[in-house]
Amino acid sequence: MNKHGSARLLSAFAALTLPLSAFAALDVEEARLVKANQAMPEVVSRYQAFVNNLGEKYSQHSDELKVTQMVAHQGLRLWQQAVRDVQSGHLDDRSLYWNRLAMRELLKTQKPDFNIASWQRDILINAVEKSSRGFSDLDFKDDAQIKILLTGFDPFFLDRNIDQSNPSGLAALALDGYRFKVDGKQAQIETVMIPVRFADFDEGMIESLLTPIYRDNSVDMIFTVSMGRDDFDIERFPGRNRSAAAPDNLNVLTGASKQAPIAPKFNGGSLNGPEFVEFSLPIAAMQTVTGPWKINDNHTVSTLERGEFQASSLAQLQGATSVEGSGGGYLSNEISYRAILLQKQFNSSIPVGHIHTPRIAAYDVKTESDIVTQVRDMVVKAAGVL
Repeated sequence: MNKHGSARLLSAFAALTLPLSAFAALDVEEARLVKANQAMPEVVSRYQAFVNNLGEKYSQHSDELKVTQMVAHQGLRLWQQAVRDVQSGHLDDRSLYWNRLAMRELLKTQKPDFNIASWQRDILINAVEKSSRGFSDLDFKDDAQIKILLTGFDPFFLDRNIDQSNPSGLAALALDGYRFKVDGKQAQIETVMIPVRFADFDEGMIESLLTPIYRDNSVDMIFTVSMGRDDFDIERFPGRNRSAAAPDNLNVLTGASKQAPIAPKFNGGSLNGPEFVEFSLPIAAMQTVTGPWKINDNHTVSTLERGEFQASSLAQLQGATSVEGSGGGYLSNEISYRAILLQKQFNSSIPVGHIHTPRIAAYDVKTESDIVTQVRDMVVKAAGVL
């Protein structure tokens, strides 16, 4: 064997003997990037410059303390650019989703200029996740007298439509920082994007977001938003249990069904709370908004004892076992349930509730634009009641 062959062998041996923590396997979401790039390269590559910039800085970084700040900053830049693009007329939430995943993939498959441990990589991935979802960009101006938090969701069911958009996510990007006047008072909306993953909910993402808000009374109204049915539904009675036999974005199934609903997890155990809770949004004002779709005050629930019916009050639901809340049996219902449960636990008077938008297939810019407009108008009307 010549010296060049020996060098190649030594190099290959060195790669094989790198610590296992040097690289990490891609998860189901990240692995979809290949198919997404083939199907819609212009969407997936829109923020490639941000991903490349992260890669350049990451590969050269030797400071274990500062690398987390750098990664979080890159995620924040991605979020802010997506917000600017949508608010400048590029009405598409998908590039943010796919380029967040590209950043995660990069952090899993490249190394910085130091021996990174698996737990350190997890911290970096969490940093880019949080910052690229707007969690570190909740910035109400000093003159904001009415402060509103609104959450949207990532695209989901991507094995059905790889090019799926989510109008609730588009609404979050379109309304982040949106300012308007209500009876002479300055109002402002700040938004975050929520993942479609059971594990994030079980690990307390919603509680981590909302606990300081309820504790400090730092906003005046909270809207959780997701994609739903044919019209707008304001979900009156969210239920505790999961029952949808549908996967999340990691293709995880909870094992729940309508015959055997399962309580979500929190702090390592089951999420404790009543079987149903009730929203506190000013529904009458919201229903005065005109637009392409009806705005329903949705009372539909399902229990093991009675099946599906229209509940008239929480008292009527006492002693029942929730199968589906008004928001269904998936994460749309659950985010609302967790938000309202926490409100009750803090004895907070902050109005909170869930808006289900009309559903779309794949991507439909005209329909989604109309949906965002109607969501905005509902939030403005609701703020006028405060």
